Amino acid sequence: MVREKKEKKEKKESFMQGVAAMMLSQILIKLLGLVYNWYLTVKPGFGDEGNAIRSAGYSIYTLLFTISSIGVPNAIAKMVATQTSIGDYKGAHRIFKVALGTFSVIGLMGSAILFFGAHYISNYMIKIPEAEMTLVALSPAIFFVAITCVFRGYFNGRDSLKTTARSQSLEQISKTVFTILIVDLAAMLFGNVTIMAAGANLATTVATFSSLLYLFVYYRFRRKEIKEELKNSIPNSTYRRKRGSQIVKDILFVSIPMSLSSILSSINGNVDTVTVVRGLETYLSHDLAMKQYGILSGKVATLSTLPLSFNIAFATALVPAISAAKAKGDEQTIQKRISFSILAAIIIALPCMVGLMIFAQPILDLLFPNVNQGAFILQMSSLAILFIALEQTINGSLQGLGKIFVPAIALTCGVVLKIILNLVLVRIPTLGAAGAAIATASCHLLACIISASVLRKNVELNIQFGRYVIKPVIATGMMGVLSYTTYLLLNSFISQNIATIFAIGIAVFVYVILILFLKVFTKEEIFMIPYGTKLYKLLEKTGMYQQGKRFKTKGLKD
Repeated sequence: MVREKKEKKEKKESFMQGVAAMMLSQILIKLLGLVYNWYLTVKPGFGDEGNAIRSAGYSIYTLLFTISSIGVPNAIAKMVATQTSIGDYKGAHRIFKVALGTFSVIGLMGSAILFFGAHYISNYMIKIPEAEMTLVALSPAIFFVAITCVFRGYFNGRDSLKTTARSQSLEQISKTVFTILIVDLAAMLFGNVTIMAAGANLATTVATFSSLLYLFVYYRFRRKEIKEELKNSIPNSTYRRKRGSQIVKDILFVSIPMSLSSILSSINGNVDTVTVVRGLETYLSHDLAMKQYGILSGKVATLSTLPLSFNIAFATALVPAISAAKAKGDEQTIQKRISFSILAAIIIALPCMVGLMIFAQPILDLLFPNVNQGAFILQMSSLAILFIALEQTINGSLQGLGKIFVPAIALTCGVVLKIILNLVLVRIPTLGAAGAAIATASCHLLACIISASVLRKNVELNIQFGRYVIKPVIATGMMGVLSYTTYLLLNSFISQNIATIFAIGIAVFVYVILILFLKVFTKEEIFMIPYGTKLYKLLEKTGMYQQGKRFKTKGLKD
């Protein structure tokens, strides 16, 4: 009994510590992304036009590296977690080795396609000739990313999300530093926006190599520990005896359906690349159309995806965690982790969505004072935040449960809807690029509804309407009213930027207090949070939670 409780505690700590590590990493990634996007946007000679060229090339690169890596991280994490949960370390390691060889070849092919096809893609597919050099600069990164994904999937499956988090953080730090250095150098030597945009994307290639190098060195460092695990692996390992070709088939059988969601997400982004400029050019000049697309794909995309850094950690951790629990037949752990992750997605995304809608213009004035256009586009883009957050969490749950085709089918329906809406809405002058943002929100709303309906049929979740919807809406509404009132009052006698910063600080403080006061989280869920024991004791002292009642841990597997 004592051993069982210890194992449960270790599992809980592993899951939540992994989530915490991934969350901190994603926050750092998004903040650094904001830094270099801010730098590029305000840099003379780059601005929204440079963002349009850089983003056009980057969106094509994203699609190709997604296809080249074919859903590797989640697929390998799922397969490795399933094998290690039953003590089959040799099978897990064989999956890793076969995947490493296979996706090295696939990644190399993806790099070759982007390098040799850059001229055709830029001139004939996306109709943005300026993007050709950015595609060439990004081509080696596909090879590096394909290998990196295999390492990340292997470590995720071994409950080592911190390793992935560190590699992602290192990659983003490198990307930020090299973006600034290379773009500055290009500006001094050439002063050409096309070359500067290519330099910004060359920094991505350098950053992906740095991440791969870190993972390789870390793997070599852990080699003794891995060898010890292999010695203690259970006999008659399934994957140990399988031929390499069969393992590749098994990986592809899991990874291709998983990758469809990622591929469709990339296609979703490329829908804007292909249709927005074309649609805007029906009533705007090419330069003005490029600037609007630059606003949408540059500063607006950066700001509207920033809140998702908090939620993506849960989605990443859910796949191997639920796969391992399912392999053991542990339904209680599956239910609790999914329920908690969905609640966390709502708690995180809802206030961010409302906050960006309310403070769109003040935030743009604060961060981009000389190029502060795009408030309406940002407001419309923020509508998608809640739906994307829920979609990420639900899809991670479905993939862990083995329902790997469902997210792809749901997103296919969403992408079809987006294409139709893009073709219609972008051509409306009063909407422009904001029409594409509305189409994106509609896409993810539809995909979320489809995925959620399937999840409900497969897992019995304890989703209480009052706690999951009513209370977060009340907290968000009060937060919005109090923070915006504070902004209006302060803006009358202090600078707008200081008023914005202070109002956002008030919003965060008020929201956290209201979430705790309304008891959105149960006692069990508070204990699931890192340092939850200390937090719960503090809440008892403040009177927010009833004192004296002993917390029951019986049956808790989270």
